[in-house]
Amino acid sequence: MALFRNAKRPLKIFLYNSFCTGTNHTNGYSTWVSRGSPISQFSDIKGLFTIKYGNPKPVFGLISRQFSDQALTGTEQMNLIKQLRERTSAPIKDVKLALVDCNWDIEAAQKELRKRGKVLASKKSSRNATEGLLALAQSEGKAAVIELNCETDFVARNEIFQYLALLLAKQALLVENSSQQASGLYPVGADYLQDLQLNLEHPKISGEMTVHNAITEVAAMMGENVKLRRGFLMSASLTGVVSTYLHTSHQPGLGRIAGILTLQVEDKLSQLDALQQVGSELAMHVVAAKPLFLTKELVSSDALANEREILKSQAESTGKSQMAVEKMVEGRLRKYYEEVVLMEQKFIMNDSLTVKTLVDNLSKEVGSAVKIGSFFRMEVGEGVQRLESSNEDEPVAQAA
Repeated sequence: MALFRNAKRPLKIFLYNSFCTGTNHTNGYSTWVSRGSPISQFSDIKGLFTIKYGNPKPVFGLISRQFSDQALTGTEQMNLIKQLRERTSAPIKDVKLALVDCNWDIEAAQKELRKRGKVLASKKSSRNATEGLLALAQSEGKAAVIELNCETDFVARNEIFQYLALLLAKQALLVENSSQQASGLYPVGADYLQDLQLNLEHPKISGEMTVHNAITEVAAMMGENVKLRRGFLMSASLTGVVSTYLHTSHQPGLGRIAGILTLQVEDKLSQLDALQQVGSELAMHVVAAKPLFLTKELVSSDALANEREILKSQAESTGKSQMAVEKMVEGRLRKYYEEVVLMEQKFIMNDSLTVKTLVDNLSKEVGSAVKIGSFFRMEVGEGVQRLESSNEDEPVAQAA
């Protein structure tokens, strides 16, 4: 009867008293010894708890975990937690839980963390990810930029996240297809890249895996939704150059706003230094001035009709004659062109010049006709909220 009275107590009190007192029970089940000594006759203990609780496995997990904790000192446990944290970058709470569940086996705990992380990553894949970075990779005659999103700026500053972003940009730069034989801008999206193989060589994530699996691994480590949203590749003609600029750059090749453009020149032997310098300044201009079209002729009819309607409504509200209204609309349209057309904009580094005048002056300097082939501006998170509600195409400021 004493045994069953004890069994009614809370389980942990019962176990504690049994281990600490070292009382020898003579009920035929087992002999219990003092705390810190080896426990014998596990099958008998299993029989004891089966009588009361039916399933002894949770009890034995608790006993095993208590004795596992005793096998390591506090300092040793902290060292293992620190090592696993450095290996995985997982939260300390998750690191400790995995180690305890794996009896402080660091290799088994690392595998367990990866399993748990992948499950959580799949659950978080539907969450909104509007932060992140643009990564840029460039070689002679072409440049690639990708947008890798996450949920917080904290993760965007993480070295593993940044390493993956740069690696994805380099992978996008290697993409080759028949459409890229001509100069211009071409999409290199997540659907195309996700099955390509990556060779990761970071201390905390290494080995060969697909782009999709690498993103899943990093999402598991970061504890956030990580998403490759889009990518683009821009190439120049054989006699042209590609110029780039990254704004708010965390490190070379990373930033939040990118400007890319190509300069085409008739003579391949023209002064490359001058072309590259002006090209870099124009890429910076694209980031700052946010042009939407390259020339007036390329302004879309829909955009022009919409703007004309707005300007006409504003002019008519003045009460002036129809002829005066038309003149006001045409005058304000010129202002509109100066705002959204790259060649009509005032150059940000010298507002006494327009971009068109700058390019004309460059042609005279290098002794060969120069023109802007295409330009492209991209910013982290632009249009994400609108896209998620409408499922429209990605917004991109560009011209061909």
